[in-house]
Amino acid sequence: MRSVAFKNIFIYRLSREVNWDTAEVNAALSKFVFTPCGSQDIAKAGWTPVLGDNLTHEYKGFLLIQHKREEKILPSQVLKEELQKKILKLEEEQDRKLKKTEKDSLKDEVLHSLLPRAFTRKSVAKILIDRRNHLVFVEASSAKKAEDQLALLRKSLGSLPVVPFSPKDPLELTITGWIKNGFPNGFRAGEEATLKALLDDGGAVRCKKVDLLSDEIMSHIEAGKVATTVAVNWQDRAFFRLNDDMSIKALSFSDELYDQNDDIDREDVAQRFDADFILFTAELSAMFTSLVEAVGGEAER
Repeated sequence: MRSVAFKNIFIYRLSREVNWDTAEVNAALSKFVFTPCGSQDIAKAGWTPVLGDNLTHEYKGFLLIQHKREEKILPSQVLKEELQKKILKLEEEQDRKLKKTEKDSLKDEVLHSLLPRAFTRKSVAKILIDRRNHLVFVEASSAKKAEDQLALLRKSLGSLPVVPFSPKDPLELTITGWIKNGFPNGFRAGEEATLKALLDDGGAVRCKKVDLLSDEIMSHIEAGKVATTVAVNWQDRAFFRLNDDMSIKALSFSDELYDQNDDIDREDVAQRFDADFILFTAELSAMFTSLVEAVGGEAER
């Protein structure tokens, strides 16, 4: 299941109906298929096949797509040094100081001269659409990266009415309450949390490998700090950090779940992928349903 499972997730709610017909989605995505960076491109992004040549993969109400991005790695120090060489050379040749507009123009020239020689970095991330429950799970390490993926999906489909999933009550107060009063049914405290003061100048405490129910943690809460991140264990089946924006980080599953499909021949890539996808979507759906209940439900829309 490791090849299918997400590690970092941002969750969005569809605010109105969207046509998720697989054939139509495939056709829309095919117009924005990933192509590598050209010599003068700083970055390129597009859709790449999930399995074989298919841009989508589906099972019952779930639809999976895959986003790929390539970007040039151009250290700012390298650009700065090359630019400085050019500036000094021109100023010496012309016996005068260059104007700011001239330096800016020169910076663009230097950038374009360096781009063809720059190394590239590639990243792949998935988006899972739960068509039955009108949810979108975006695999991303930051909100900006999630929004970038959704922007391309919106451009591909022509419209994508989504909003970040919001719990009914402020999540930092809810998870602080868990630490103070006990975790909800099915959840146990992990060993990691971030506690922040309500006032900006009050500082923050990041705790790792600690007992979240210890006197030390309680003293921070009594002093007015609230939890903005907390590590949780869900039924010994899933382990993750829950953040106050409802994002999920460092998601992992039990070894039993990871190994559940090991009886399927790994060389049968399609069958193994199908089995892992079915298992992952079932676990993610069950976990998220429990989580929403634990945080007091979703905010009214």
